[in-house]
Amino acid sequence: MEGLELAKAISEIILSKKGYDTKILDLQGISSVADYFVICSADSDIQVKAITDEIEKKLRKQGIKPYNREGTTTNTWVLLDYIDVVVHVFKHETRLHYSLEKLWGDAHTIEIKDESEPQNTQENGEE
Repeated sequence: MEGLELAKAISEIILSKKGYDTKILDLQGISSVADYFVICSADSDIQVKAITDEIEKKLRKQGIKPYNREGTTTNTWVLLDYIDVVVHVFKHETRLHYSLEKLWGDAHTIEIKDESEPQNTQENGEE
């Protein structure tokens, strides 16, 4: 599975566990750390763990194992390293504090939308 394809597959897994504000940062030509970062938020440490466990479980079924994982003792920021794709699952407050999107501001960003969520077409009750 190629880098962007893997990043998108991971994003779908994140959505299935109700992760939100999911973004893929394209780091190609910007950094040698990875080709892509997948970044998402969760509301609790339990949800962070559920998301990372589900990513690992689903990818292992396809023979894809992380090279490294970090942050599983506190579950406020868990990193899963798949070499070309590095996944950052943040508890919401921790993500705001570290602001990786600003740090990697030169990267092209793909925002992942949850298509199953109803779209709000009205604001403030106006038609």
